[in-house]
Amino acid sequence: MYCMRKYFLWIALILFIAAAIGGLQQLDLVWKLGLVLGFSSVSIGVGYLKVLSGYQYTFWIITAVCAGLIYPDFFLHVGGFDMRNKWLILIIIQLVMFGMGTQMSIKDFTGIRHSGRGVLIGLLGHFTIMPLTGFFIATTFGFEPEIAAGIILIGSCSSGLASNVMTYIAKGDLVLSVTVTAISTLAAPIMTPFLMKIFAGTLVEVHFFNMMMEIVKIVIVPLTAAMIHDILKTYGASAQRNVKILTVIATIWLAIVFIFWESFGIAPDSTSASLFEILNFLCGAFIVGYLYHLVYKSYAKIDVMMPYFSMFGIIYFTLVTTAAGRDNLIQIGFLLFLASILHNGAGYFFGYWLSRASGLDKRKSQTIAFEVGLQNGGMASGLAGSMGKLATLGLASAVFSPWMNVSGSLLANYWRKKGDREKVVSK
Repeated sequence: MYCMRKYFLWIALILFIAAAIGGLQQLDLVWKLGLVLGFSSVSIGVGYLKVLSGYQYTFWIITAVCAGLIYPDFFLHVGGFDMRNKWLILIIIQLVMFGMGTQMSIKDFTGIRHSGRGVLIGLLGHFTIMPLTGFFIATTFGFEPEIAAGIILIGSCSSGLASNVMTYIAKGDLVLSVTVTAISTLAAPIMTPFLMKIFAGTLVEVHFFNMMMEIVKIVIVPLTAAMIHDILKTYGASAQRNVKILTVIATIWLAIVFIFWESFGIAPDSTSASLFEILNFLCGAFIVGYLYHLVYKSYAKIDVMMPYFSMFGIIYFTLVTTAAGRDNLIQIGFLLFLASILHNGAGYFFGYWLSRASGLDKRKSQTIAFEVGLQNGGMASGLAGSMGKLATLGLASAVFSPWMNVSGSLLANYWRKKGDREKVVSK
């Protein structure tokens, strides 16, 4: 497969040439298919080039943007099915978060005992620098209210697992990175609606409780399922037995709800209905976590494969968001890209120097820079989709996510090489 990838690079070159000729001759089918298939071929073939192999996922994101811009209607509706369907979005974002969760463990949430000051600085920087910078950029650039709110939204979300990957590449403090990511994720149901209410409340209608419930569904529920798997995989017989008992209880409860739903008499759109729904989702998390663990016992490699499902989910969100917001993206795409560079760069810069000013060493400060600068774009897309505003509120995440992967990789490799040189000099 590795050797075959170089042929995809040649195929990509041919397709791009065909696209250029098609564009000059005004042959829509030729240039459109040439571009989409050309970028797809590059995404496959780039793995052959060692210098670019780490950007394969980024090239798939670029391919999704290209396809969404060229064929918006095709990717918005498959047959009579709307690809922006609320339940489809919820399921895919839960799959994304579950895939991320399988790469974490319960121990990650207890790392504050070992990295207390670093974690506190990381959380402080994350939930102040990024929303404030997002608010400043959104208002300065004069974006439409919902698009501006999308920039603030991505700045108000938790850290993404990309920060852990970049910290690993840069040879930073991986324990600190994972702990900040884990705790910022747990804090998201409170902090994200709170920050959105403060900074975006005048731009879009923000219902604190409703947004909190949505974040619980798209983040906490799939993480709970992943932690159930972690307990069954790594903890003793007593913990495993308790999980099995709770899973049986959850199954019985959901069966009762399914059979006697009308007997509960809960008013739709009420607080009670939301809490009841969350209870049912959490019960489902126990069942999913347990069933996934059974699959894991038969095929242990599934844990390694799950991040790829998460990547697929992010590509789906990028594709559908781009297609839905095509007209807006054509008009303000460059400005949004510039905003993403400034927002992301501010996170790295202020995250690093806040850490240094607080007394952390270079290695920990670099780690905090990644934690502050790299946001959970999937979470932002999921929230925008749940609010029915994927074409506007979700547009920023479609532009910001690819750039965060590119800039994070460049910075991580730079810091790693710089650190290696400093070690050689010190010897």
